Amino acid sequence: MSDFLAEVERRAYKQALFGVKDRHVALDIVQDAMLKLAENYGARPAEELPALFQRILQNAIRDHYRRQRVRAFWISPLSALKGGEREDDDSDPLETLRPEPNPKDAAGPPAAALEQAQTVGLIEKALEALPPRQRQAFLLRYWEEMDVAEAAEIMGCSPGSVKTHCSRATHAIAAFLKSKGFEP
Repeated sequence: MSDFLAEVERRAYKQALFGVKDRHVALDIVQDAMLKLAENYGARPAEELPALFQRILQNAIRDHYRRQRVRAFWISPLSALKGGEREDDDSDPLETLRPEPNPKDAAGPPAAALEQAQTVGLIEKALEALPPRQRQAFLLRYWEEMDVAEAAEIMGCSPGSVKTHCSRATHAIAAFLKSKGFEP
C-alpha cells in the first residue's frame, strides 16, 4: 500500500491542484483520499488500488465544491453583517520551500530544461482554463494513462462521454498553446 501511495502522490496532488486551484486544499484532499484508501481498502489486491484511489480522489474534489457552495450560501449573508475586518495572514514560511530538484529529472542542457519548464507551465495554464469534466477526463486519460473504460467508471459516465470530453480538452489545449505561439 505504501509503495502505491508513494508512486501516485505527486500526480494525485497535481490532479487535485488542477481541480481546486488551491495548493493547501489540494494537499488536504490528497491526504484525505490516501487515508480513506488505506483505511477502507487496505486489504484489496494491488491491481484494484489505482481505480479505487482515483474514484476516491475525484469524489473528494466534488465534495470540496459541494461544501464550498453550502458555505457560500450561508457565509456570504453573514459576512455582510461584519465590518471590512481582515484577519491577519498566518502563512508559514516553511510551506514556501520547494523540494530539491532531482538530477535524474533534468532535461539536459539548461536551455532544454527551460523550454520544457515553459511548455509544462503553458500546458498547466491551459488545463486550469478547462471546464472541470474536460480537465478530469484529460487528466485520467493522459496523465494517469487510463483507458476509456476505466476513466468512464471513475467519472461515472459513458465511454463516449469520456472520449468527447478528452477530444474537446485536447482541442482547447492545442488552441491555447497555438495562441501563445507554441508550435510542436
